[in-house]
Amino acid sequence: MNLKTKISAVLAVSALFTLPTALATNGYFTHGLGVKNKGMAGAGTAAPAETISAASNPAAAVMVDEDWEVGLSVFSPRRSYKSGASQANGNGGAFTIGPNDIDSGREYFPIPYVGKAWKLDDNSAMAVNFYGRGGMNTEWGGGTASLDPDGPGPAPVSTLPGTYGAGDAGVNLSQAFLDVTYAINNGPLNVGITGVLAMQAFKVKGIGTFAGFTKSFAASGGTTPPASLSNNGTDYTYGWGIKIGAIYSVNDQLNVGAAYQSETSMGDFDKYADLFAEGGGFDIPASLRLSASLTASPQLSLHFDYERIMFSDIDSVGNGIANLFSCPTANPAATDLESCLGGNNGPGFGWDDVDTYKFGMEYTVSSTLILRAGYSINEQPIGNDQVLFNILAPAVVEQHITIGATRTLANANELSFSLMYAPSKSVSGANTFDPTQQLEIEMHQFELEIGYSF
Repeated sequence: MNLKTKISAVLAVSALFTLPTALATNGYFTHGLGVKNKGMAGAGTAAPAETISAASNPAAAVMVDEDWEVGLSVFSPRRSYKSGASQANGNGGAFTIGPNDIDSGREYFPIPYVGKAWKLDDNSAMAVNFYGRGGMNTEWGGGTASLDPDGPGPAPVSTLPGTYGAGDAGVNLSQAFLDVTYAINNGPLNVGITGVLAMQAFKVKGIGTFAGFTKSFAASGGTTPPASLSNNGTDYTYGWGIKIGAIYSVNDQLNVGAAYQSETSMGDFDKYADLFAEGGGFDIPASLRLSASLTASPQLSLHFDYERIMFSDIDSVGNGIANLFSCPTANPAATDLESCLGGNNGPGFGWDDVDTYKFGMEYTVSSTLILRAGYSINEQPIGNDQVLFNILAPAVVEQHITIGATRTLANANELSFSLMYAPSKSVSGANTFDPTQQLEIEMHQFELEIGYSF
C-alpha cells in the first residue's frame, strides 16, 4: 500500500466515524458538494472539475481526472429564537413558551469528505465518494414554558423549565452518504448512475411535554406514557437509493446537465417511534437538478444550477402541525389516532419543497490560479404557521454568498478553499397552542472549506 492509499484510507475511516453534524442550508441540505462547487454557491455541475462532482451528477465521473480528493469544512450556523408575551390569560388551557430570547449553543461543526475517481477505459470510469450533506442541530439551554391545565378556573398556571417545559431542548440529525458511481462517454453525451448508501443519526431532548399527544398514549386511553418520544439518546438508521445523471456538450462553449436522486428509503428511528410519522419513519427526500455552464472567454466561465428538493414527500418533514388537532387527546371531538404524534399521518415540521437557484463564475488568472464567486437563493421551507415545532430546526436562511480559489502547486496537486456567508433570515408566526403569542426563529451562517486533490 503506497503513501497516497494509506493517507486516503485513514481519512475515509475517520470520516466514517465522524458523522457530520450540522444544520445545513438549502432546507437541511448543504448549498453545494466539494470545495470548488461550494465556491460558486453550488453551481457548476455541468462543467465538473473535482472528483466529488459525481455526487451532484453521476455523469461527472467520466469527465474528471483520476484524483483522490479530500476536504474539510468548518460550518458555523448561528440559531436563535424569541417568544413574545402571551395575551391568553389562562384562556383555553394555553401552552406558552417563555417569553424567552435564546441563542442556540454549539456553533462550530467539522464536516469531512473524501473521493476517488478511476478511468476504466477511454470511455468509462467509476468514482467513490463519502460525504455529509444533510443535518440539523439545536441546543436550547434555559428558558421556561407555562401551562394552564384547565383554562379559566382555579387551577394555577404551571411554570416549567426549558423551551417546551421539559428541560433543555434540542435536536441533532446527521446524514452521511457513500456513493459508488459508474459513468460512460458517448461523444458529446456523458451519462452515469450511482448507488447511494446512507446513514442517519438522530436524537432529541426536552419535548416530553407532548407525550399526551402521541398515538401510543391515546391508544392506551391515556394510561401509558410513550416510551419513544424524547431523551432516548442517539438512534441510527441505514438505507439506500440511486442517482442518475447526464451532461451534454452542446458545443465547445456550452454544457448542459440534468440529475435526479431518488427518495432514499431508510429504516425507522425506533427510539423515536412516538415522535415521527409512520412510527419513526424519516426517509431522505428526492431531488432534481438542472444545470448549464458557458465558457464566455478563455478566462471566464459562467454557471447556473437549479435544484428542487422534495421535502414535502417525507411525512415526518412535510406534515403540518395542524394534523395534531385530529388526534383525540388534542381534540376531544376527534377520533383519528393516526393523526397523533407517531401515527401514519402524524404532524411533522410542515416543510414545503425547496427550489434553489444557483449562479457561479470562475476566472482563470493564470495556469496556477483560478478564482470563484457565487450566489444562490432558495425558497423558504417553513411557513409562518409552522414555527412552534421548527424552533427545533430553524432552517430559514434563503441566500448564500460565496467566494473560492484553487492554486495548482509545484507538484501539480491542487489546494482549494471556499468561504460562504448566509445572511440572517427570520420567520415569525403564532404559537399553535397559544395564538396570542408570537414566536420568531432566526439563523445566519458561515462556512470555510479547504480541499486538496492529488
